[in-house]
Amino acid sequence: MAKFFKAYWLAVMLMFGLATWFAPRASAQDGGISGTVLDLDGKPWGDFGVTVEGEQGNKLNTKTDANGRYSFTGLRSGNYKVSVMLPLQKEPYIAGQVKVGGGQTVPVDLNFQDLVAKKNPEYVAAIKKQAEEGKKFSGMKVHFEKGVALLTEERAAKDALGKAPADQRDAAKAKVADLANQAVAEFQEAQKAAAEKDPNQHLFWARMGEAYDLANRNDEAINAYQQAVTAKPDNAGYYNNLGNVLARAGKIEEAKAAYTKSAELDPAQAGLAWRNFGISLYQAGRMTEAIEPLKKATEIDPKNAQGWYLLGTCMVADPSIYKQQGDKIVVTPTPGTAEAFQKAIELDPNGAIGAQAKQGLEQLNQLTGGIDTKVGSPAKKKKP
Repeated sequence: MAKFFKAYWLAVMLMFGLATWFAPRASAQDGGISGTVLDLDGKPWGDFGVTVEGEQGNKLNTKTDANGRYSFTGLRSGNYKVSVMLPLQKEPYIAGQVKVGGGQTVPVDLNFQDLVAKKNPEYVAAIKKQAEEGKKFSGMKVHFEKGVALLTEERAAKDALGKAPADQRDAAKAKVADLANQAVAEFQEAQKAAAEKDPNQHLFWARMGEAYDLANRNDEAINAYQQAVTAKPDNAGYYNNLGNVLARAGKIEEAKAAYTKSAELDPAQAGLAWRNFGISLYQAGRMTEAIEPLKKATEIDPKNAQGWYLLGTCMVADPSIYKQQGDKIVVTPTPGTAEAFQKAIELDPNGAIGAQAKQGLEQLNQLTGGIDTKVGSPAKKKKP
């Protein structure tokens, strides 16, 4: 029994010895690297990345605190390379090689005012320029986003103006005008913060054009959209918007040129461009002139009910189809008028456009019976 206990304790002691042999080294044997990083002006460089790389290629990364201090702990004894990535540089800056021993923390302080700034003033100038541009970009972004938000408010105010009772229209109109002024001011400030050749210049002009357009300030809207297409001549949407305002201002030939350019730049949306031209002329009361662009729109986009309805309506409004014969005005519709209404009905049988097209077709049928203009005689209408 005594031999058994002796053997047992020997086994326990052996296992204890093995466990002690294979246990990890105590943290007291680990080393570290720490220090302070100062920027190009000699001030603490906070939130700045520092990297250490061991002999086997293993890397550790950390960042400095608000006071520019950093620290690596738990490093095994050996040689380490300390590096940082400076702004505008493709390769890391090697701060130095240090040897770390067990229980030792090696100080590595980096003052880039002495290490870089004093030796390379051109680099410092480039960094400062980058910082200034970054600050300008941030300011530009703030103003641009404010302008976009005001533009959204202006659209809502314009919708409200269209629904406002007569006694509230002046106040609603003033609100649209005020929001337009605020939006334009913000886009102008954004424009000032941007470089003269900034690729975003077209955006500022286009947004100003929208603000002026919503406020029915045609001349200013035209100028802004013209500036936008000059800065971005391949943007079909800008030409389309310019065409809308030109048509509303009665500058038909110029509007036609703008819509034509829009259609050329974006053939897939050419139908929309010509339809918008037709709508602009329709809204301006120039319905006869709207026929040609609406015909083009329906040819390119034959599945749009609005295009067909407006085409039929404008064809009915063409004065050349009305002829006085004695006491009657005889109506001879242009071929395709009834078909235009019918097409709109087929494409939108249960919608508002389809319903309007049905009314238009019924009125056309009544008109073709002739309108009696003799005083005292009831109008005589009959269906063909």
